[in-house]
Amino acid sequence: VSLGLKQALPDPWESLPRKYPIGSRLKGKVVNVTDYGVFVELEEGVEGLVHISELTWSKKMKHPSKIVHIGDAVEVMVLDCDPAKRRISLGMKQIEPNPWALIEEKYPVGTKVVGRVKTVTDFGIFIGFDEGVDGLVHVSEMSWTKKIKHPSELYKKGQEVEAVVLNIDRKNERFSLGIKQLTPDPWKDVARRYRKGEVVVGKVTNVTDFGAFVELEEGIEGLIHVSEISREKVEKPSDVLKVGDTLSAVVLHIDPHDRRIGLSIKGLKEKAEKAEIEKYISNQGSTSHSLGELIQEEMEKRGGGLPSKKEND
Repeated sequence: VSLGLKQALPDPWESLPRKYPIGSRLKGKVVNVTDYGVFVELEEGVEGLVHISELTWSKKMKHPSKIVHIGDAVEVMVLDCDPAKRRISLGMKQIEPNPWALIEEKYPVGTKVVGRVKTVTDFGIFIGFDEGVDGLVHVSEMSWTKKIKHPSELYKKGQEVEAVVLNIDRKNERFSLGIKQLTPDPWKDVARRYRKGEVVVGKVTNVTDFGAFVELEEGIEGLIHVSEISREKVEKPSDVLKVGDTLSAVVLHIDPHDRRIGLSIKGLKEKAEKAEIEKYISNQGSTSHSLGELIQEEMEKRGGGLPSKKEND
């Protein structure tokens, strides 16, 4: 004869959907912590599972034991209930507002924000905010002009920084920030400051096999291609130019979109020669005119002005 003790009492799971409808908030006690989640006792004989993905809005939590421990009193929300399988799914993060919804409302695109550096990586820095959300400043968004090899050159963990909100992807939980956007892009009006044919002065910052880069102002560099260094063939730019050299060159072309300025030393010499020729021609013209005036004055002194055609003949 098989006997059952539990059958003497009503099955609590039969009335569970009615007693604990989906969306209701309950209080319970943590009775077990596993790698995949936390079991919470709602009443005697009824335990629900809070899956690890439902513990917190943050995706950086490595183990449930970092948040709760056995015996803790917790508040949960009913997510699903299956009396037949005696399963009830619970959530803890749903008790608190989704921080990504708060971020989207609090920091619209273009807003200036202040936070502290939480992590420095090869590709950028993560800035933490009070809402528990980290924003990423990619290395390409740190400076308009500087070529940053590693973010650690400029920033360190714990440092307070200011940034501008570039994009918020609530679905994929991505918060993109930029630091260079705090200042105007110097290339935006570079075509107004430099014009084709203008003579500029700069300092050589880098010499390569194909030419030399010259800094015209902070963050603005122009390239002198090897073919524009001299009229004579130059095999290696380093034979003619050195880093630190200050030189003059003429602007060949400006491309603000691709952030390029073409310079030429050879063109500068040609420009100088052309100016000399024009000056010479101008002086010659002025001299001839003066000579004609002298002849006219001399003829007038002799009493007759300029000779007639018959006299010339």
